[in-house]
Amino acid sequence: MSNVLAIAHKELKAYFASPIAYLLLTMFAFIFGWFFWNILGYFVSMGVASMQRGQMMPMNINEEVIRPLLANVGVIGLFFIPLITMRLFAEEKRTGTIELLVTSPLRDSEIILGKWLAAFILYLTILGTSLLNMLVLFAYGNPDWRPMAVGYLGLILQGGCLLAIGTFISTATRNQIVAGVATFGVCLLLWVLDWVSQFESSPLFSVISYLSVTSHFESFARGVLDAKDAVYYVSMIVFGLFLTARSMESIRWRA
Repeated sequence: MSNVLAIAHKELKAYFASPIAYLLLTMFAFIFGWFFWNILGYFVSMGVASMQRGQMMPMNINEEVIRPLLANVGVIGLFFIPLITMRLFAEEKRTGTIELLVTSPLRDSEIILGKWLAAFILYLTILGTSLLNMLVLFAYGNPDWRPMAVGYLGLILQGGCLLAIGTFISTATRNQIVAGVATFGVCLLLWVLDWVSQFESSPLFSVISYLSVTSHFESFARGVLDAKDAVYYVSMIVFGLFLTARSMESIRWRA
């Protein structure tokens, strides 16, 4: 475990020693803040309009503000995750340090887990900046924290899943741009797989729809913790890291 943490620490230092982490944190804060301001502004304007009509409609801040915000965070992550993972192994290949890494006394599993953990911690840090906005809701409103916590858990699991896939793709090339574009393409495909369920209901298309990452986030967004959705994300994380391990074995043989 100490080797895993050492590699994770090294990767995190590499992220924060370059503009990557700071740029991602700043961009996410601005983008999420823009979504927050617009959604909250619409919620307030609808409340004022209903009061002016004398027909005060019941308004749920969790359903009308927090839920769409968390859905938007998932979309933002679709663009940010490839930027986090593209350098993990591609940079090692480009600089020629991958040979030193695979011939070191470290096990492949320790290298993979360390690099994925670093990417995951950076993702959590980026995601954590959104909580500053959420504090405004608790300061001036009375949202239910439990559905929000479940929603954030879904985002964490979804992010871990896509990060594992991006980690695998990063082992397949020495070009960071190629790794980033390929990761975005695969993540986007997993994002839209459930569209087929709108017009097809055969067993094959049901399986394809089940593989979509968005279909398993819906229950989390509603504040419902469903074990089958959590199992799906954990399984995808394990599968992505398993593919990374097989790719690392190939690199080790060639080294």
